[in-house]
Amino acid sequence: MSFTVAIAGRPNVGKSTLFNRLTGKQAALVDDTPGVTRDWKEGFVNLQGLQFRLLDTAGIDIKPSDDLGALIRAQTMQAIAQADVILFVIDGREGITPFDREIARQLRRGGKPILLVVNKADTRASNATVDVAESLGFGEAVAVSAAHGTGLGELHDALAPHAPGDAYDDDDDDDDVLDGEADEGEAQANLRPLTIAITGRPNAGKSTLLNQLIGSERAITSPIAGTTRDAVEVSWDWEGRQIRLVDTAGLRRKARVEEGLEKMSVSAAIGEIKMAEVVVLVIDAAIPFETQDLQIADLVEREGRAMVVAVNKWDLVEDKAQLLRTLNERVDQLLPQWKGVPIVALSALSGEGVERLMPVIVKQHEIWNRRITTNKLNDWLQYMIEKHSPPAPKGRRIKIRYMTQARTRPPTFAISSSQAGELPGDYARYLVNGLRETFGFQGVPIRMKVKAGKNPFDKG
Repeated sequence: MSFTVAIAGRPNVGKSTLFNRLTGKQAALVDDTPGVTRDWKEGFVNLQGLQFRLLDTAGIDIKPSDDLGALIRAQTMQAIAQADVILFVIDGREGITPFDREIARQLRRGGKPILLVVNKADTRASNATVDVAESLGFGEAVAVSAAHGTGLGELHDALAPHAPGDAYDDDDDDDDVLDGEADEGEAQANLRPLTIAITGRPNAGKSTLLNQLIGSERAITSPIAGTTRDAVEVSWDWEGRQIRLVDTAGLRRKARVEEGLEKMSVSAAIGEIKMAEVVVLVIDAAIPFETQDLQIADLVEREGRAMVVAVNKWDLVEDKAQLLRTLNERVDQLLPQWKGVPIVALSALSGEGVERLMPVIVKQHEIWNRRITTNKLNDWLQYMIEKHSPPAPKGRRIKIRYMTQARTRPPTFAISSSQAGELPGDYARYLVNGLRETFGFQGVPIRMKVKAGKNPFDKG
């Protein structure tokens, strides 16, 4: 997209609320606490036909008080440097503050077109702010209420003169698409960007890994646990394939999660896991597979996502071969539902081993989308039954008639049985393990559904 707009201003003036309003999604965390946004977020907007890429930046701190503040400020200025137009947002209820005037002076240095936006323009105080806004030197202000969605037409009119001709959507062909054409099934899935969520406990190195993968300091990294609050999303091209890469906030044990902002961060992280196709679980090589790591793996399995385990800080490990053997053994013991999940040892900081991660992710995505023909499945099923017959509860042997693959993403299989409700869990696990070994479904969840029914291939 050729037109980029950045939202800037001091903390807590409603920048993220405006971002959510324009993108039509609750993509950015919104809270009364100043400084919620740290890493900048991006989204795509269609405002009355005007299409543009929108960046939501952290509040500009005039004089950062610590190293983290300096990193946040640097990220904000990096985002602003990408923009064609800046929306400088001020709080209409508070009026123009000395901080606003200093930020205006700093933004003016960049030489970018700046539109002054007075947010929360729904009170008498905000009307007064709009009247004196020209004193900042950016011309007439645009009055909006991001919370209520007012003033967006005026914002469009202010942006339009700065937009290139190709920023407008003149294609109405979408209206001619037939209902059945929108769903092309699994083949269409490969045309969309591959969505990857990087998750794990706080301070495991998730943001450092994202930066190493894309070769840019896109996410703020700090030794302080919990630096990442909101999900950081990056559109990335890897060897000609479009990737949507998301760095999530660290997930602590529920008992340790405080109310308010951290709770929202955790909720956002879980939401990204649910939307992902492949989840990279980052664990610390010094303290691998802690209770929280196992709980995150359970969450990924419940959501039916494919998974890759990235063991970070591998450069600090002395006996690498022994630790790798131990990790594989612990996966089988602690995560039997993830039998065969790939483990990639790497150092996100130095880059050691990171080049092995993406090929493994792509392979797991292929397995997650894999479909086995019904003929192959039933030939295999007959072999498994002959090898180990189903049990006979109450003296009556269970008959398994046939099997089909109901769906992919994750692989889901349906079994027709004479006594659907009585097939023991251990026999279902026997079949699931056999599917993994025979058809290569290692490292992805498998769903098994048992139902009573007749064999459709039985001519009798």
